Amino acid sequence: MKMQEIRAKAKALGINSFGKKKADLIREIQRAEGNFDCFGTARGSCDQLECCFRDLCLAEPQDASP
Repeated sequence: MKMQEIRAKAKALGINSFGKKKADLIREIQRAEGNFDCFGTARGSCDQLECCFRDLCLAEPQDASP
């Protein structure tokens, strides 16, 4: 998903995307949609089946944070 698509999704949810990093914006969208704000923290699996960022998240390099 391109950043432009992510910004459009944020706008549709009433979220200001100005100056936000991709991961931070996606996490804010996740919260607004009622999902855990966990983008980029999965360790090879994800139980958030309804999250529209699930496939993208699992394909991204993971955070080094625990």
